[in-house]
Amino acid sequence: MAQLVLSPRLMIGEGWDDFALIDSGHGRKLEAYGPYRFIRPEPQALWSPRQADWAADGEFIPGSDEDGGGRWHFDRPVPRDGWPLARGDVRFTASCTPFRHLGFFPDMAPVWDWMGTRLAGATEASTLNLFGYTGVGTLSLSQFGPVTHLDASKKSVAQARANAALSGMESRPIRWIVDDAVKFAAREVRRGRRYDGIILDPPKFGRGPEGEVWRLEEGLPGLIGECARLLDVQSRFLFLTVYAVRMSSLALAGLLDEALRHLPGTIEHGDLALVETGEGGRVLPTAIFARWSMN
Repeated sequence: MAQLVLSPRLMIGEGWDDFALIDSGHGRKLEAYGPYRFIRPEPQALWSPRQADWAADGEFIPGSDEDGGGRWHFDRPVPRDGWPLARGDVRFTASCTPFRHLGFFPDMAPVWDWMGTRLAGATEASTLNLFGYTGVGTLSLSQFGPVTHLDASKKSVAQARANAALSGMESRPIRWIVDDAVKFAAREVRRGRRYDGIILDPPKFGRGPEGEVWRLEEGLPGLIGECARLLDVQSRFLFLTVYAVRMSSLALAGLLDEALRHLPGTIEHGDLALVETGEGGRVLPTAIFARWSMN
């Protein structure tokens, strides 16, 4: 039976050559993505900015609906088709999407590194990336063995494949699948499949390729139950992240505790966060997570 650690953990991401959290405050954040700077909404930045001048190339102006909407305003030209960024050997395209983000989630960097420590030394580890989006996490995992990358969006999967080509990783053993995550996981259970690791980053609300409706609070317990059946005592990890919900990381940990009682190991939970660059940089929380791993 896995041990549930009640004390929360922090996974804090720092900037790298192609990304930095420069400043935050008054419900916004200023970030650098390669040569461009952007301002985006950040409700958890309750404090005041450290810097007076937030010169940026663009800003996302949110709509009146707290669940979405808004538009980009640009003060300087920004490539609408995106521009290349890199982290280590993984190269990918950043772009200003209609959903206020830039085509990847930089606060996931410590998660990619953590998964690498769980798989250290492996060359044939089989991993599953549900809600895989544009594939930065998939490409990070692919150095350890075959990866199944799944997303309900054909556009996202196409971008993930383009990122694989940009990284010179198109020949790696990656299955690219457009499907509903719940249906796919259930089919994998029926097929008797198993994985060494699973990462999932489900949205608050979404639709599958055939119009399937996903609501986090309703669908997550069942999906985690299916994922648990795809793991065994030889597996290394399951990592779950959740953004933009009024929920505690301890609730996520409780869900994993129930679903993974048949396995040994450790269940932990806490916050993902980014730290501002420079002296006195503050830690900005971005998401909650729960994770299971073998000791």
